[in-house]
Amino acid sequence: MNWLTDNKLPIGPWVRSQVDWLTDNAYWVFDGISIFLETLIDGILWILQTPHPLVVVAIAVVLGYAVHRTITFAVFVAVSLLLIINQGYWEETTETLALVLAASVVCMAVGVPLGVLGAHNPRFYAALRPVLDLMQTIPTFVYLIPALILFGLGMVPGLIATVIFAIPAPIRLTQLGVASTPTALLEAGEAFGATRSQLLWKIELPYALPQIMASLTQTIMLSLSMVVIAALVGADGLGVPTLRALNTMNISQGFEVGVCIVLIAIVLDRFFRANEGGK
Repeated sequence: MNWLTDNKLPIGPWVRSQVDWLTDNAYWVFDGISIFLETLIDGILWILQTPHPLVVVAIAVVLGYAVHRTITFAVFVAVSLLLIINQGYWEETTETLALVLAASVVCMAVGVPLGVLGAHNPRFYAALRPVLDLMQTIPTFVYLIPALILFGLGMVPGLIATVIFAIPAPIRLTQLGVASTPTALLEAGEAFGATRSQLLWKIELPYALPQIMASLTQTIMLSLSMVVIAALVGADGLGVPTLRALNTMNISQGFEVGVCIVLIAIVLDRFFRANEGGK
């Protein structure tokens, strides 16, 4: 076995050389990405933190009732957000919401087009599938290292890590939804003279909409599961008090933060399942 271990393939050094090359020659690209993502996060934070917390709660309750048309969900939203304010984690919750919403926007904006392309091009999706498997199975801490080197500490590397972990969901589910469009519907559209773009926008995407919405809720849940890991690279939010509670063995603080995360997860999940009538 010594001959096998003595002739180690230079996978690690090769990756390091690629990251070094990127930092030396493509720093302007990552600076641009960082500025865009910081602006997106800051915009969401401004919307959530500028008004009084009770104003934000009232708006969320109204939106919850408008989406589900049920007083039960509106009351649940009000009680959940008021409990978070009562526990003193409103600012951290808005920071986590900003990270989750920004990650969801990026994932859906990139994942849905890639899923459509994969549904229309099986060879492309066959090549993309192992990459998606790698993104979801590789330990998150591994790609946090190059993210830190390329983007530095803060919300941006946490957002990048969250996107890498969550984006396979919208790609896979969009591809599944579009690819499963019944042939009879497509043939009917072609018989009426529909173009490729009309088939996509009027038949395939509407048919795949339940899958796309399911991918959105999956993206939100996966993003919320990354809040603690994002805190390790300097991202603000509920991950910070979670890590603090872990380091100090503070059971009460850890339970309080855990309840806040669970409440936000349930509210967001139910909010984007408007077709279920508030279930």
